[in-house]
Amino acid sequence: MEFLDMPGTRQASGTVRLPGSKSISNRVLLLAALADGVTEVYDLLDSDDTRHMLAALRTLGVGVEDCGDNHWRIAGVGGAFPVKRAELFLGNAGTAFRPLTAALALSDGDYVLKGVSRMHERPIGDLVDALRALGAQIDYLGTPGFPPLHIRPATLAGDRAEVRGTVSSQFLTGLLMALPQRHKTTTVEVIGELISKPYIGITLAMLRRFGVDVAQDGWARFTVAADVRYRSPGSIHVEGDASSASYFLAAGAIGGGPVRVEGVGQDSVQGDVRFADALALMGAQITMGPNWIEARAPQDGRLRAIDLDCNHIPDAAMTLAVAALFADGATTLRNIASWRVKETDRIAAMATELRKVGATVDEGADFIRISPPAKLIPNAVIDTYDDHRMAMCLSLVTLGGVPVRINDPACVNKTFPSYFESFSRIAR
Repeated sequence: MEFLDMPGTRQASGTVRLPGSKSISNRVLLLAALADGVTEVYDLLDSDDTRHMLAALRTLGVGVEDCGDNHWRIAGVGGAFPVKRAELFLGNAGTAFRPLTAALALSDGDYVLKGVSRMHERPIGDLVDALRALGAQIDYLGTPGFPPLHIRPATLAGDRAEVRGTVSSQFLTGLLMALPQRHKTTTVEVIGELISKPYIGITLAMLRRFGVDVAQDGWARFTVAADVRYRSPGSIHVEGDASSASYFLAAGAIGGGPVRVEGVGQDSVQGDVRFADALALMGAQITMGPNWIEARAPQDGRLRAIDLDCNHIPDAAMTLAVAALFADGATTLRNIASWRVKETDRIAAMATELRKVGATVDEGADFIRISPPAKLIPNAVIDTYDDHRMAMCLSLVTLGGVPVRINDPACVNKTFPSYFESFSRIAR
């Protein structure tokens, strides 16, 4: 479908069962592949990103079995991939491309990693530099600092690497997941502020599930011991996606509610559950249980503008930008420089699309400020930039009673193929 026309509505209520977390799904798949033993993975996200990871693991010789109903059986290879020469296409899946780059770069194989054109515009130089310091042999096949990459067998060298923390937390995630393959005590030092710390928290939690504890000195230094190795936990259930929860929680806050999301709650390992705290700052009524979160509109019916450092919820913060259309005053979202190196330049894209519906938007290198219009402009044609989160976020505009056209709605297949069906069930 080239576009989707969505009707205007003003109410939202109901319950949504979330798909599995993309961040957890692809971490679990790679760790299960590298581990000793067989891992039963339940509630795995079915999306473009996980399909790219699964296809890559199959190509690398990992036993991958689809057991149906989002249950997969992964036969771990115990550290080294059996296939030593391969070319992998990973689409625009950063959660597959960055960790696989690290895992393959510290192995003894010859690999080419490619993606779509946008993936070739997303920086990877900091990760490559860190891997080279540890003996990796990596060549750029295009623009230096960016994919595609040619990886050749590594030579064991060095016990320390540095990585900037200000570009993407996926670089550090990739390193931490790959280091147990070295069987040599290795320290990674983070230069500058580490953005998206909760995503590193997910990585560390998943490593522990597979038997690897990382020594941590705050968020600046991480050490992986020489004698660690991945061991299957036997089975693992993937949490619902907390970033995806943000769209429905915001719908409840904007459209009255209550809207309840199931699959993620106060016991989550995902930092994006704190999106609920941001909504509460805007006046939304939030309740939460171990595995669910519920949102209602403020008691007075109108959201409040906020000025918020969003380093802790970089993906879910995009939803706040659209919720700002329904708030009193100007909302400022700060410390979001990572938006510019995601599936698209999300700061520029969000500013462009919010202006189409009448908002006044200011943007900088690492912030966006949104002043809502007195009245939303109807029938805007929303471009999505091949970015799933742009499509899902901007669907919330319809809760202002205005119809919109979403171009390329199929881009949501990256993380939530049934998103628009789920949204239509709660929006009335």
